[in-house]
Amino acid sequence: MIVRGAVLREMGLPKPYADSRPLRVEEVELAPPGPGELLVRIRAAGLCHSDLSVIDGSRPRVMPMLLGHEATGEVVQSEAPGFAVGDSVAFAFVPACGACGPCAEGRAALCEPGAAANTAGTLLSGVRRLDGVHHHLGVSGFADHAVVSARSAVKIDPTLPPEIAALFGCAVMTGVGAVVNTAQVRAGRSAVVFGLGGVGLSALLGAALVGAHPLVAVDVVPEKLELALALGATHAIAAGPDTVEEVRVATSGGADYAFETVGSGKVLEQAYAATRRGGTTVTVGLPHPSQSFSVPAVSLVAEERTVKGSYLGSAIPSRDIPRYIALYQAGRLPVDRLLTATVGLDNLNEAFDTLAAGTSIRQVLVL
Repeated sequence: MIVRGAVLREMGLPKPYADSRPLRVEEVELAPPGPGELLVRIRAAGLCHSDLSVIDGSRPRVMPMLLGHEATGEVVQSEAPGFAVGDSVAFAFVPACGACGPCAEGRAALCEPGAAANTAGTLLSGVRRLDGVHHHLGVSGFADHAVVSARSAVKIDPTLPPEIAALFGCAVMTGVGAVVNTAQVRAGRSAVVFGLGGVGLSALLGAALVGAHPLVAVDVVPEKLELALALGATHAIAAGPDTVEEVRVATSGGADYAFETVGSGKVLEQAYAATRRGGTTVTVGLPHPSQSFSVPAVSLVAEERTVKGSYLGSAIPSRDIPRYIALYQAGRLPVDRLLTATVGLDNLNEAFDTLAAGTSIRQVLVL
């Protein structure tokens, strides 16, 4: 079949993207699903910094590529047990094979065949169903249809609005998961979140959910700080030269848990400096591969510090996505507050300008 989707053929084109047009809406031939795969009618797909980092070249990928990884849709053809035509699904951006060492340990985010497929721009099977175009993280959700591995899909409540359902596949799963799975934050312990995009505010929602206190939000955008206070932050701090000291004051010496969601080595160093003795610093953002960070080595031992990475929110998607959706439906995880705007397929370049400027939280493509 022929699908209409947003294809990136060259990374690193200059901003504004409204002028350079890195994403071109093209007609691409999509082969039918093979064994263990699904054909899905895409209903909505979120615009994430992981997409932007491919567009600007800070997260190099094989080209050309049909972008979009945070998406939801309806199954229209199933070649996989457990899925039927009409099922509503959300996608995880790491297909978990279920058989490798990490999968056997319940660490789906570290699936080895899944990582290899994502790097190669293929589905989990190692094949491409898009003619002459690579898949993005096993999804390629910026199109009206996608073929995906069933290992990338999670069945969800069909009554959930698509523009909300899409958020659970990346922003919510990553941010909330960093709090509840990676850090395992306990009630009454202090936390700080550096960066209030979709993932950062999801982390803040997760920290509020588990009862972190005080709960500090840090960003450069005043409107995001205001929203963070409305979502449960006890303190909102404008990022600047005094950020670390202000966090230390707000948390009486440093946070028990600090989350860096910006994808910056410099911000990670600030998050570490804002973490108290015996505390845990969790990095969630994806910096350019050339970036590094440094910490006083002695502090790891003398202060019993922990630095942890969190990918996919250390999630088991089949467990966590339905769980987080249920919490949203119960009013305990107000994910809908993250939705900034909905956009059309022909307006993606302008929408990524907005994302790059830092003035949006989550824009969602609705198809």
